[in-house]
Amino acid sequence: MVYAGAHRAAMRWKGVERMLQLVNLSNFRTDLDLIENSAACLTDFLNRNGLDGIEMMFCAPWDAAVHAPDWIQGVHLQFWPSWLDFWRGDRAELQRQFGGDEQIIGCYGGLQRQDWLNRYRENLRLACQAEASYLVFHAGHTRLEEIFDWRFAASDAAVVEAVAEVVNALAADIPADVTLLFENLWWPGLRLLDRDLTERLFAAVKHPNCGIMLDTAHLMNTNQDLQTEDDAVDYILATLDSLGDCCRYIRGIHLNCSLSGEYVRQMLTRPRQQSFSYQEAVEHVLSIDRHQPFHSSRVRQIIDRVQPDWLVHEFVPASASDWQEKLSCQQRAAGLRR
Repeated sequence: MVYAGAHRAAMRWKGVERMLQLVNLSNFRTDLDLIENSAACLTDFLNRNGLDGIEMMFCAPWDAAVHAPDWIQGVHLQFWPSWLDFWRGDRAELQRQFGGDEQIIGCYGGLQRQDWLNRYRENLRLACQAEASYLVFHAGHTRLEEIFDWRFAASDAAVVEAVAEVVNALAADIPADVTLLFENLWWPGLRLLDRDLTERLFAAVKHPNCGIMLDTAHLMNTNQDLQTEDDAVDYILATLDSLGDCCRYIRGIHLNCSLSGEYVRQMLTRPRQQSFSYQEAVEHVLSIDRHQPFHSSRVRQIIDRVQPDWLVHEFVPASASDWQEKLSCQQRAAGLRR
């Protein structure tokens, strides 16, 4: 398996060796609104902000006239927060969660593993058409009711083991020269808090070119005691120290900030929420994972420590002006904008 150090020396964009500075984007309708569904608007935004392109998520058929392949440096694969019970074939648990086969099929595309894997394969097909240099795979799982009280049924080890199984089932569909980056979450799986478990993931995966996409906010969400951005930077750097040699796997950073400890502590005191709407679940997750910009110049210490190939300013903007404001703020904090 090939890791970050060997690839950094060879990584080039238009003949230049350097870190690529990106933003996240999808072709979901709200993100299309951000760029007025216009290639010219997207190009202007990227050029105006000194960006090298986008990390794309395909939520619908790809229109290359809007999201030109020249701008797509990476693709964030679609993800399912809850998938382990389906992968294990636990029909009783799935019936409890979904209420019937029709709902299960609606979520995973069918009742068999191959049905779900085929959804991934379609996503991979689009990524290959876009000639993406890297892919991002969420290496975490939670049952939906667990997002509110964090009483997780699955262990980190069980999820990491299953992640390797899923990726190995898809390995033939991932080009060998495309980097597969596992993204850390605060749910069971790859939280980056266990060096041995991190090593076990990379030892188990068959794809020859793998790494980590360090999501700074997701790592912050594992510590409810963080009060300030400086606290967060200290925690992230200390976590990297604890990872030791595993830091060599980190190829990219999703850079964003989330100080949501007080909200989480309040939620964890409540009884398990038995029923909730999709919108309530989304709002709850975004209250934890806030996708805010860093303001502190100390954020540069994380970038300098990791020296990523890809730095993605990852936000959930409310509008085009909000997107610009967040990006400008974080670029200035990191010394990436004049």
